[in-house]
Amino acid sequence: MPRKLHAKFTKDVGYETNKDHWLNEIRVLKAQRVQIAEGGGARAVERQKKQGKMLARERVDALVDEGSVFHELGTFAAWGLYEEWGGAPAAGVVTGLGTIEGRECVVVSNDATVKAGAWFPATCRKILRAQEIALENRLPIIYLVDSAGVFLPLQDEIFPDREHFGRVFYNNARLSAEGIYQISAIMGSCVAGGAYLPIMSDESLIVEGTGTIFLAGAHLVQAAIGEKIDNESLGGAEVQVDISGVVDDRFPDEMSTLKHIRARIGELARPTMAPFDRREPRPPAVDPDEVLGKLPVNRAQAYDAHGLLACLLDDSEFTEYKATFGKTIICGTGRIEGWAVGIVANQRQIVQRRRGLEKTDREMQIGGVIYSDSADKAARFIELMNQKGIPILFLQDVTGFMVGSSSEQAGIIKDGAKLVNVVANSVVPKITVFVGNSFGAGNYAMCGRAYGARFFYAWPSASISVMGGDQASKTLLAIQLKNRGKDITDKEKENLLNEIKARYAAASEPRYAAARQWIDEIIDPRETRAVVARSIAAAAHQSYIAPFRVGVLQT
Repeated sequence: MPRKLHAKFTKDVGYETNKDHWLNEIRVLKAQRVQIAEGGGARAVERQKKQGKMLARERVDALVDEGSVFHELGTFAAWGLYEEWGGAPAAGVVTGLGTIEGRECVVVSNDATVKAGAWFPATCRKILRAQEIALENRLPIIYLVDSAGVFLPLQDEIFPDREHFGRVFYNNARLSAEGIYQISAIMGSCVAGGAYLPIMSDESLIVEGTGTIFLAGAHLVQAAIGEKIDNESLGGAEVQVDISGVVDDRFPDEMSTLKHIRARIGELARPTMAPFDRREPRPPAVDPDEVLGKLPVNRAQAYDAHGLLACLLDDSEFTEYKATFGKTIICGTGRIEGWAVGIVANQRQIVQRRRGLEKTDREMQIGGVIYSDSADKAARFIELMNQKGIPILFLQDVTGFMVGSSSEQAGIIKDGAKLVNVVANSVVPKITVFVGNSFGAGNYAMCGRAYGARFFYAWPSASISVMGGDQASKTLLAIQLKNRGKDITDKEKENLLNEIKARYAAASEPRYAAARQWIDEIIDPRETRAVVARSIAAAAHQSYIAPFRVGVLQT
């Protein structure tokens, strides 16, 4: 039977300190999002407007259903990268989930105010991720094309490799072969290899006067073969629709083009949805805002993860699995906005653990560490969720697997491998939220980026790295001191340690992860319910779930 969870905390000074800290972090994130949305800056925006073109996010706003929320992904992509080239806000492309004519779709919209919409390496990764989301969840995908092509100074980082520029067209072919609808609108420049993206879509449109598509622009044509011609005569709307037939239809302006896309999406056959169970949504019995007070500022501080679940689950109800066993991982089922969901969450509360079979022989341990019994429990629970067809939500706050002679003798490597195997082979939709620490192999076991979750989100409190900052900094310091081969003063050691800690802390910060697209978005913890529910709804656009099976497991 489900039990009603309670927040299990007092609104004391610590609660208020936590809440104030995270509210300020959220305010900073919002301000940075506003800055990112400015794209290439006021002059670039003005230049785009003078060309009679809408901005990337204006196009998206006009495309999606009125009153719906566009769920932007990858907002912080390329954050702090490419500064020597003036930066690339949001990697020069807007991507996310948008509701169009009542259908959930993936939208990709080039931002031509950022280096004329040129593709940086991060741009390529972001578009590939959007296509991956469309392919995994069988969602229609719309490309609003306005790009000058590859950013040439970095061409060696975007052109030849497996997950580089060419993979986009490979994905175009796979999406179409899978019956996943793609439609493109050429709203500005579309040149060179980039010209294949709209033409490999199922349908392509072009805006008269501003849209052009060709393999080589006028300057390159003159340099290559000596022909003098302007871009419009070379690959404008009339040429590519009326003469070459490369593009399907042309429209006099952007708004009419976007209306046509909406009409095309509205005609699509309705998919048979996955049979994931959903009931009438109910709000949590605990105010979701209280999650901010519960979440410690100090990532090493213990807390009871049940308090977080009380703020996330419908009516704060949770049916826990093996509640008295393997206590450093919490497993169980509940509902989020009506959707049945399995929860796998790290427990950072101080918990009591039994040594052997003697109930009187106990030791106190800080949670967040995965022990053999916790790994075994979580593996079995994930198998159970696959058997029952229930999506899984991973809430990561993990410092890794337990080390030491006792753990080795208990078979921690075997049990950890079993958990990783089951996570890798899970076939129900997985959604991962990085709540706090995400260190080392714990990241893998709790469905990190390499393990195929449908969506990855992080709270502002997340920290993703191979190990904790203190341990890593002391390890790096020891290596550096050994390599120096001479004694240094205690003051020099302290300065060097502080320098290493600062670098490591910066690399563990959620914006660092978001810039490199290890996560899809940094979210306000209070919005987790809505974000997870929408992600499950997106993942439900498929009628077939593959059979669950695993390989060889040591027991």
